[in-house]
Amino acid sequence: MSSRSERAAAASASAEARTALRLTRGISATWWYVALAIVLFELTIVLLLMAALVEGEFSGLASAVVGVGGVLWWLSTLPPTLAYRHRTEATPLVIWRRHLPAFLIAVAYGVAAAAVTGVWVVGVLPLIQVVMLLNWPPGVRSRVVLAATVLLVALAVIDLRVTLAASDGSNWIQLLVLAAMLPVITVSSLWWWDVLVALDRARASEAKLAATQERLRLATDVHDLQGHHLQVVALQLELAERLMPRDPEAGLEQLRAARVSVDDARQGTRDLATRFRSVPLRDELANAVDLLRAAGTRAEAEVHPDASLAPASTLGPVIRETTTNVLRHGGGRWARLSLTRADGSWRYEISNDVAGDAPESTGGAGLDGIARRAAEADGELEVRHEVETFTVVVTVPTEGRRAG
Repeated sequence: MSSRSERAAAASASAEARTALRLTRGISATWWYVALAIVLFELTIVLLLMAALVEGEFSGLASAVVGVGGVLWWLSTLPPTLAYRHRTEATPLVIWRRHLPAFLIAVAYGVAAAAVTGVWVVGVLPLIQVVMLLNWPPGVRSRVVLAATVLLVALAVIDLRVTLAASDGSNWIQLLVLAAMLPVITVSSLWWWDVLVALDRARASEAKLAATQERLRLATDVHDLQGHHLQVVALQLELAERLMPRDPEAGLEQLRAARVSVDDARQGTRDLATRFRSVPLRDELANAVDLLRAAGTRAEAEVHPDASLAPASTLGPVIRETTTNVLRHGGGRWARLSLTRADGSWRYEISNDVAGDAPESTGGAGLDGIARRAAEADGELEVRHEVETFTVVVTVPTEGRRAG
């Protein structure tokens, strides 16, 4: 029994670890989507600027200077962008060793690009983008991005009416539109990452709170159980001590009663530990499927929506035992598990392929134990051994029918 509980605990811990790993990988993948969206948007603007220079018949030297400077500016924004992943509320607004190189490159590139093209947006945009990547507080960031967007839109209008009035190139128009959108795209992507981090922290806090509440509930139950029984035992022993000199038989009777109370306390503690070690049946089935799949078996499970109402104390060990039987004696190709409810009863069924060298009779201590558990719950065990399929069906009544 203890080894079975240990296997169940190990399977549950393995399932929780896999779930946590998938969640961690999902959060990491989301971050890379966020960072990739920002850096690709910046790179698109640099490529559009180079295409506009080529279209505007600028000199090769000017185009090369602006193009190389744009790539350098783009590379300088990568460290602050990637470092934003580990931002916390205590992170300062500016981390000079990380932001100062980006500031200097942005200023130099903006001055050179503006001098070559005469376009104000091209000169201002690099510095604005570095400012967007600072660790702004949430309330301040929205006002900063609004001011930056208004400034870029105003400069774009000036460029279109003055510097680019005689130009009919579509690349310049696309460049100005994307430049005006860059602060909003950057800040909205970072805001989405902040929301995801906040949700993940809330999930972790909720899990810790649930664990703390569960520990408090366990401590309360143990205190109430042991406190009651120990108080009774103390009174019985005190009474036995008083009666022993005058009436030894009555004193011995109190000692026997104290021993019974100790047994009751021990059984109550065992039942309490069993109740807290129990795993929900939905998780039991999920663990069984994961365990079978890990062994190379194509496994699937069907679970009733109200599976939490099924008798876990009876069906939980049955699920673990039948899963072990499939691993030991099954053919290893496929297995199907189901937990359904019909006619006031819960029906657990597991079917699997039969190994080529399996004997005709597959009975044994495992099935005997399952039959005994089913009988204790007023249920039934059905075993079907067909040519290529072995099926175990356990049917137990609902709590209402058992009480009736």
